[in-house]
Amino acid sequence: MNKTVNAYQNILQLIGNTPLIKLNRMVEGFKGEYFAKFEAFNPGHSNKDRIAYHIIEEAERKGILKPGATVIETTSGNTGFSLAMVSMIKGYNCILAVSSKSSKDKINMLSAMGAQVHVCPANVAADDPRSYYEVAKRLHSEIKESIYINQYFNDLNVEAHYRTTGPEIWQQTNGKITHLVASSGTGGTISGSAKFLKEQNPDIQIIGVDAYGSVLKKYHETHEFDPKEIYPYRIEGLGKNLIPSATHFEYIDRFEKVTDEESAHTARKVTRTEGMFVGYTSGAAMQAVIQLSEENYFNKDSKVVVMFPDHGSRYMSKIYSEEWMAEQGFFDSDHESQQQIEYVNEQTTKK
Repeated sequence: MNKTVNAYQNILQLIGNTPLIKLNRMVEGFKGEYFAKFEAFNPGHSNKDRIAYHIIEEAERKGILKPGATVIETTSGNTGFSLAMVSMIKGYNCILAVSSKSSKDKINMLSAMGAQVHVCPANVAADDPRSYYEVAKRLHSEIKESIYINQYFNDLNVEAHYRTTGPEIWQQTNGKITHLVASSGTGGTISGSAKFLKEQNPDIQIIGVDAYGSVLKKYHETHEFDPKEIYPYRIEGLGKNLIPSATHFEYIDRFEKVTDEESAHTARKVTRTEGMFVGYTSGAAMQAVIQLSEENYFNKDSKVVVMFPDHGSRYMSKIYSEEWMAEQGFFDSDHESQQQIEYVNEQTTKK
């Protein structure tokens, strides 16, 4: 008698339903309780699996994507990997315009997943022909039977998180969440999740995390785009030098800016204290929580959910590289390198 094999039909069925994990050592002495939404449990190791799958499924449903077609996108790495994964399984070609700020690990992973990768300079204006936005648009115009995902201006980005991430957080906290802290890049994750959560309880506070060198925080506060806010920074997938329509500012209560250096060290600390191997933007989100806690933003009844968007393996040549951290000037009297710590421990042992 044959028994049915208990197996998923393909890896795409593993997207979503990621765990909510209580934070412990990272938040010792903080008021309230803190939980990480650990998106590295998606099969593509980031929250971008959700939008890649949803947008491609919708394009198929509408008849926009035909067999053998080409999927084109602008990405700092994670969306590209997710799109490459979904495209490969569904039989589409995938071409990605990637920011030069993206780690070598991410770029190599995109190629390994079968995508054609165009690396574009990071520190140019969004409308510069060399920018990854304009390169993606040009490729779309040149390649027949192609679709441009355009995650920054695609409401399906928001819808994916409205349908999945928001409901998951609400159910996992039994409706007790009081604050959501999430990094804002395209804005899809924070906007979609916030829209759903505020429909359930409008008192839930939504905090967006922005980078110094990005325009989002000031735009949220003034409704004005200020190009003087723009300058180079290192965090990938966080902040913007344009205003994405996928960011629904009306659902965000405030923005908190974080530095490249503190975000990198905080990511490393999360990994070493909580055992969660997290990426750069996860460190940024956690750093925002630390800053808000220092100003007594939370109280003893707070139930804070922090979005950890991706996995630390994508940053081995960056924040988890002692050499890269030293090159950035990120080691000082407050933040010693692991090599320095090991040397001191060794000398102490010898004595």
